[in-house]
Formats: sequence, structure tokens, C-alpha cells
Amino acid sequence: MTTALSAPADLRERAARLDTDDPLAPCRTRFLLPPDVVYLDGNSLGPLPAAVPAALDGVVRHQWATGLIGSWNANGWWEAPLRVGDAIGALIGAAPGQTVAGDSTSVQLFTALDAAAALRPDRPLLVTDPGHFPTDRYLADAVATRRDLEVRRVPPADLPRFLAAEGHRVAVVSYSPVDFRTGELYDVRTLTGAAHDAGALALWDLCHAAGALPLDVDATGVDLAVGCGYKFLSGGPGAPAFLYVARRHHAVLETPLPGWTGHLDPFALAPEYTPAPGIARARIGTPPILSLLALEAALTAFDGVDLADVRAKSLSLTGFLLDCADTLLTPLGFASVTPADPARRGSQVTLRHPHARGLVAALAERGVIADMRAPDLLRFGVNALFTTHRELLTAALCLRDLARDAAYDPAPPATGPVT
Repeated sequence: MTTALSAPADLRERAARLDTDDPLAPCRTRFLLPPDVVYLDGNSLGPLPAAVPAALDGVVRHQWATGLIGSWNANGWWEAPLRVGDAIGALIGAAPGQTVAGDSTSVQLFTALDAAAALRPDRPLLVTDPGHFPTDRYLADAVATRRDLEVRRVPPADLPRFLAAEGHRVAVVSYSPVDFRTGELYDVRTLTGAAHDAGALALWDLCHAAGALPLDVDATGVDLAVGCGYKFLSGGPGAPAFLYVARRHHAVLETPLPGWTGHLDPFALAPEYTPAPGIARARIGTPPILSLLALEAALTAFDGVDLADVRAKSLSLTGFLLDCADTLLTPLGFASVTPADPARRGSQVTLRHPHARGLVAALAERGVIADMRAPDLLRFGVNALFTTHRELLTAALCLRDLARDAAYDPAPPATGPVT
């Protein structure tokens, strides 16, 4: 449980002023947050939106319990992947009819990578970030093996130069707008343009960006994108992921997993596969209705919210936390890893300390929930819909006191398999 902590007056006054002037402050009531907890791990699992329990109760007690199989028609279960996909599409700047929700991020990413490679069949290279999330790297290798491609691992900063030299051989580039470890933000428009100049396709993993900042996938020319539903979208643990494919590719899109729900006439149960028109051909199996409708309810937390305001507050929050770190934590051996430049910063702040795991565990005991990435990174995710500047000051003060007083176990015993 967090307690009163001594803080420099200027930081405390600044936090109070920024929170008082926050136009998104009323959105905090759209989440069921535990009392006396500072939750800064929404970049891993978003908290429970207030709309979800009642929505799920209705689905379970009425649509399923009494509607039974008729709810596929009467309650719109069959259309849910496209309906929820369009709701997510609105948050990533996609016009309707280009986004589908369902299946896991890994399945959606495999589908996107393989489909992109199929759209450039005469090009032998698949290019990805050496610092990409492990699943992205593993699946790039898997698709490359399946398609007889060669994987090249190129840091985002080096991608334009690489494409200028070898772009004529590249089928698809696969990157994330936000580095999951450091929070560094990359320029989607510039890198997508560089890929297109070389005749390649651009695929983006939006897991750490969707719901946290404006993306404008249509306007920036993104070809394909995937993302999860459980981080900034707060759809719940293991929430369905989404796949976006630009409309210009739909007519020739070939997916590697031609499931029955993506068929032109699913209930004809035809012996051969004929793809449905549009993004519906990217559907695979029977949709996970409970989790899909939980995600749909969670997305109502964004109702009436302008993502430009979300981005502005996110930058205010992360900028404030970086300032707190400079004042309170740098003298104690912490180093900020996240860029100070707002244009290069996502919605998290990452600090480096050799005892990251022990400090994160000790923070949790004081009611501040963050996370760490081995070996030495502490991550603090902010969500502009509910995070306050006061909470970030509390987190920084707790961390200062723990480090200053050595009030933590540098190598605590594991509490389970998840870090």
C-alpha cells in the first residue's frame, strides 16, 4: 500500500497542477482500479474497464444461457470479428472493412507475414528488427523457412540505408512503432515510405501503440498491421488480437490458414476453399465469443476520446516521470533509457538499474505495480485514460526510498513464472 512520501515541493505542485488541468481525468472512472495501488503495467495488461463485467454477465446469463445457439444470429455473434475489428480500426486510423479481430497475436502475425510474402513472390528477403519482440523474430524465421526466404535483421535507424542498397530484393519489412523494452518511438510514415520506395511492403506490430497514440495506418500507407487486445486496449488477459490489411490488397490476399469462417459461403461446407471478399477472408476458426465481446465492451472506454488528447497527456506523463527520475533517481545509480525527445517516445518510461528485478518486486510490496525486462530494465507504462502525474511522483518517490535505504532484496525469490 502506498503511503505519504516526502517530495520536492516543485514536483508535488507540478503534479497537482497537471492533474487539475487534465481534460481526460474523468476517463479514470471508466476503469475499476484497486484502491491504494499505482498501476503502471498497462503496457503488459490493461486494467479492467468498468463496462466489461456487466457486458460479460449479459453474454453469459442471457445470450448464452437463454439464447443458446440462436445468439449467433440474434445477438450478432457471427459478425463480432468484423464489428470489433472496425471498432479497433477506428483507433488505428483505418476506414471500416479493413480490420478483423480474433485469434492470438501470434496467429495474426503469422498470417500477416506469410500473406505479405505471398504478395511479393519474386523477392527473397524478409527484413525485421533484431530488437523485435521474440515472437516477431521467431515467426519471421518460421515464415522465411516456409517461403524459402532469407531473414535480414536491421535496426530501424539503419533501415532506409539498407533499403537504398538492397531494397529491390526485399518482400516485406516487419517492425514495431514502439520498442517494447525502451519505449523508443519510430517514424511509421518515414519507414513505410522507404519500404514502398523500394517496392516492398510494410508490416507493423502495433501491440505497444494501439490505443496509446494516433497511428493513421491508412494515411501513412501501412500495408498490414497486427496488434493485441490486452495492453492499452484493456480487453483482458489473452484478449483477441487484430489484423489490418489495406483495402488495396484484399482482392489478391492469400492467407496461410484458410479456415472455414473465412470462406465465401461458410455454411455450404464446400469441399474446396473459396475466400470471402475483403478482410473477412482473414477469418480462420470459430471466434472466441466471450473474450471477443469482453474486448468490445472494453473499447467503449475510448468513446468520445480524441487520440490527440491521449497522446498529449501521454507525453506529459512520460516527460514528468523522466524529470522525476533525473531529480530523484539518477543520483542513486538509475539511468533513463527512454528518449527525452517527445517525438521519439512511446507511452512508457524505462530505467536501467542492475537490481531491476529486486526493485520491481519491492515496489509491488508498496503498492506500485511496474515490470522489468531482463537483465536490468524497469518499465513504467502510462495510460492516459487513467494514469495521473501524482501516481508517477509516488512511484518515483517509492523507488528513491527503496534504493536510498537499500530496502529491497537484490535477488528476490521468484513468485511464479511471469516477470
